[in-house]
Amino acid sequence: MRELPPARYVISVFAQMAGVHPQTLRNYERGGLLAPQRTRGGSRRFSDEDLATLRRIQELTAEGVNLEGVKRILALEHELAATRERNARLEAEARAALEETHRHYRRDLVPVRSAIALFVGPRRHETRGTS
Repeated sequence: MRELPPARYVISVFAQMAGVHPQTLRNYERGGLLAPQRTRGGSRRFSDEDLATLRRIQELTAEGVNLEGVKRILALEHELAATRERNARLEAEARAALEETHRHYRRDLVPVRSAIALFVGPRRHETRGTS
């Protein structure tokens, strides 16, 4: 499971940093765009990752994307990032397996110059019938 970044900002400070009203942050949370951590007392705590997400939300809404569209775009971007991480991991595993296979083959191969090959077998004699 992924470790969460440290959540260090209370809503008022976070809203001021982002240049938005705290109610906007609450609306984004209700809409599933932001997911701040909560203290035991239920207070919201925002992280630097939340700030990056909020900046992305602001970029998209400035381009005219509605909040439902923003939500879908963020989900797709998250899925794309996870897929890229998975692909990179699988490529590394495949590369390692291929290298291991090549190491295995190198041990088993004997250079042709050093190999002696004897071909022994029955000779075929053609007999032609004489009449």
